[in-house]
Amino acid sequence: MRRTLRTKTLGALAALAAAAALAASMLTAGAQTTADDDAGAEAQALPTTYSWESTGAIIGPKPNSGHNVVSAKDPTVVQDASGKWHVFFTVANTAGAWSLAYTGFNDWSQASSAPHTFLDTNPNIGSRYAAAPHVFFYEPSGLWYLVYQTGLPSYSTTSNINDPGSWSAPRNFQNEMPQIVKDNIGNGHWLDYWVICDSSMCYLFSADDNGHVYRAETTVANFPNGFTNTKIVLQDTKNNLFEGGAVYKVDNTNTYLLIWESIGSDGARYYRSYTANGLNGQWQPQATGQNAPFAGAANVSFPGGAWTKDISHGELLRSGRNQTMPIDTGNLQMLYQGRNPNSGGDYSQLPYRLGLLTLEGGASC
Repeated sequence: MRRTLRTKTLGALAALAAAAALAASMLTAGAQTTADDDAGAEAQALPTTYSWESTGAIIGPKPNSGHNVVSAKDPTVVQDASGKWHVFFTVANTAGAWSLAYTGFNDWSQASSAPHTFLDTNPNIGSRYAAAPHVFFYEPSGLWYLVYQTGLPSYSTTSNINDPGSWSAPRNFQNEMPQIVKDNIGNGHWLDYWVICDSSMCYLFSADDNGHVYRAETTVANFPNGFTNTKIVLQDTKNNLFEGGAVYKVDNTNTYLLIWESIGSDGARYYRSYTANGLNGQWQPQATGQNAPFAGAANVSFPGGAWTKDISHGELLRSGRNQTMPIDTGNLQMLYQGRNPNSGGDYSQLPYRLGLLTLEGGASC
């Protein structure tokens, strides 16, 4: 800022010089503070390209006399207030029947050795078909919710996530397939349900194995009831938007990240990502190429040896446990399913195991 000096006294000149020096010092400090704030904001932005490092398989099936399970897949993971990790996942047995299992541990080094509990031993759930779980804590009611598919989008609740036998019998979010899904599903399947809420609304996302992302809605006050107004919010080819979707709130912003499992040209699974400003915003491609995906064979390294070509149905580790699904871009990790690339046969018998991805170098732009 330029000023005109009109006084002729030396005292005034000295005073002005001192004031100018102070102002310059304050501007420099302010500029540095702004630069530091901008750098901090930049460090918390989503990467434009991703590079991950994977563990080996850390959670696999643990059959017992009543459960001849051959796979562990479709994981959902949440950390409770004590710091304990809770993982729910789909298992399939040698007869091709699908059900759910649970494991919990305090540190990821314990994931392989932690015992498994099969949720079909809970009489409220029983031996029904159940798959693709999603777990979170719904703060308005103080209950844990386990969302999963029983043919329809269903949920069970508990006040004690440490007790697998305490989950309630499943109830449906929607009692029939919405007409818009019937009109667009083709030969696909309506599946992989995901709930996320903002301050006033809750949304139910789903896939159809046919290139469509669906979203139904209800109010926070009415949840878990009243899911209506199902609409298509994203569409592409069948292989580009297949299944296994998830939606997260990015840090403390109004930006949301949607990740969706895709099928590559070689048949291997990988994840695409999209972002939107608000849950009602338009989803924009973020990392969608097979050679530059959100997560896939092209950008995952395996220090212990590549045990899978698939980066398939998984979930990011959240920075909170509630219904807003927050993630910390400075600490991105993803629990996912993979399998021996040489395995084959019936889909239910594929030997899926769970591994953990860590973003290399943290978030960077």
